[in-house]
Amino acid sequence: MEPRTVVLTGCAGFIGCKVAELLLHAGHLVVGIDNLNDAYDVRLKQRRLDQILHHPSFQFHQLDISDRAALSAPFEAACGPHGRGPVAVINLAARAGVRQSVEDPWVYYDTNVTGTLNLLDLCRTLGINKFILSSTSSLYGQNNQLPYREDANTDAPLSPYAASKKAAETLCYTYHYLYGIDVTVFRYFTVYGPSGRPDMSLFRFVQWISEEHQVLVYGDGQQSRDFTFVDDIARGTIAGLKPLGYEVINLGSDAPVVLMDAIRLIEALIGKKAVIVNTARHPADVSATWADISKARRLLDWQPHSTFQDGVGALVRWYQANREWAMHVSTG
Repeated sequence: MEPRTVVLTGCAGFIGCKVAELLLHAGHLVVGIDNLNDAYDVRLKQRRLDQILHHPSFQFHQLDISDRAALSAPFEAACGPHGRGPVAVINLAARAGVRQSVEDPWVYYDTNVTGTLNLLDLCRTLGINKFILSSTSSLYGQNNQLPYREDANTDAPLSPYAASKKAAETLCYTYHYLYGIDVTVFRYFTVYGPSGRPDMSLFRFVQWISEEHQVLVYGDGQQSRDFTFVDDIARGTIAGLKPLGYEVINLGSDAPVVLMDAIRLIEALIGKKAVIVNTARHPADVSATWADISKARRLLDWQPHSTFQDGVGALVRWYQANREWAMHVSTG
């Protein structure tokens, strides 16, 4: 892939930072945007950002994508003296989390819907012809056949988070249809790995078992998740920069893991037993997720490289190396 200028929103996020690293390593100029909000411990975001902040091909702008007026500045700055602006936008800025969205749906719509609309319209006005949206497996809801295919029904989202991503996807199609923007929508399946989001189950389990806290399990722990390692997700996202027209593509492991089996693996890696406390299943949670990734294989020549055991091992090693401060990170 020839060097290009890419606008990357959510660049201090879990997935965003890894995407930025891979783009920079490949020789691209990355215009990074992140508002560094306090949806979870900002120390995680700042530490990720510090890894790329001083790279000569990285430009950082701290702003909110829902602020349309402020958002135009980094695009204009990226044009440079010769007027050659960005050729692609990768929108990874999002409010994520199923349960939290039930408590405050408005902030999810500000970022996930209005923010996406702002970026799409900048693509229209500036002639940027490639747009990538991070979406979610949460769109598949409760009643679709497993494994989930991209053409499954997504009209019954169980949370405001899923609904906001559905709205963002439909905006992407509208801008593709009206203005010819090449759009790739990725539905990510339960991303995990080192320096991950602390509200996600695997970060929680590693911290709670390490510090001998109670391990909260919703329901009976027999629900399964298609856990996908962050490096695999980042590779797939960048592969989506190729021209595809308009496509929705699953990125998952195609290997669901039962939650209690994940806990047992973490116990073995840490060398401590979990003190499990069961509580009622949240109504916004689904019982299982499982990605059909045949489309990603066919269109992107992509498939996951990391096994679940290797990925969780990397997460545990990261936690142990950063335990002095990571043990105090709130898991929400």
